Amino acid sequence: MKPLVSVVKIGGNVIGNDTELATFLKRFAAIKGHKILVHGGGALATELAAKLGIPSKMVQGRRITDAQSLEVITMVYAGLTNKKIVAKLQANGCNAIGLSGTDANLIQAHKRPVTDIDYGFVGDIDGVATKTVSQLLKADLSPVFCALTHDGHGQLLNTNADTIAAELAIHMSRFYTTTLYYCFEKKGVLKDIDDENSVIEQLDNRSYTRYRAEGVVADGMIPKLDNCFHALERGVTKVCIGDTAMIADTQNKFTTITF
Repeated sequence: MKPLVSVVKIGGNVIGNDTELATFLKRFAAIKGHKILVHGGGALATELAAKLGIPSKMVQGRRITDAQSLEVITMVYAGLTNKKIVAKLQANGCNAIGLSGTDANLIQAHKRPVTDIDYGFVGDIDGVATKTVSQLLKADLSPVFCALTHDGHGQLLNTNADTIAAELAIHMSRFYTTTLYYCFEKKGVLKDIDDENSVIEQLDNRSYTRYRAEGVVADGMIPKLDNCFHALERGVTKVCIGDTAMIADTQNKFTTITF
């Protein structure tokens, strides 16, 4: 039987709330077995960019990353946010190591080609150094990845954190029974965005197509769910979306994604 690994992605709105972040990190540290954390930080990056007079532009839930934005993102993601999370995990007894895709060549990517939209310095993932990640896990380290990769030629690339989490889970599924969790500020995928309790507890391809056509699922949730189904198709055992209580031993509602 393959050993277990949990890949958990935490959203920027939780990261920006010190109380919620502290609760999440305590819960993450308590997860049994091997675990990997992937974090964004887009809300904090947008806030810092505004203070610096740098405009932020989003298209279909994706950030347009010019040279100035990339500098801000690197400071926020790989610097303050990553090290803050690692320090707090250490305080919770979780021996974490902060990483980006550039470190040890862990995540290889290429700059997204320009088609109808020029996303700038945004990366699409080519591969994951699974053996190196496994070595970290076997050393009882919990990798904490920020949303940065590189192209192998010295260029940093902003890469969607949901995608990084999905690709890590997919590649690690060769050696591990892998569960992918997307934690954010909502209880799950909601039928009514104004009703926190309208959680869709089971979502498959057919219902996803229907909800998307009806506008129930829209904006940033679309690429998130696309990543969920992609992960399941590529070998991930289980994918869940919900708030931070989802990863704890609770009976709270959340969304489980199935085929």
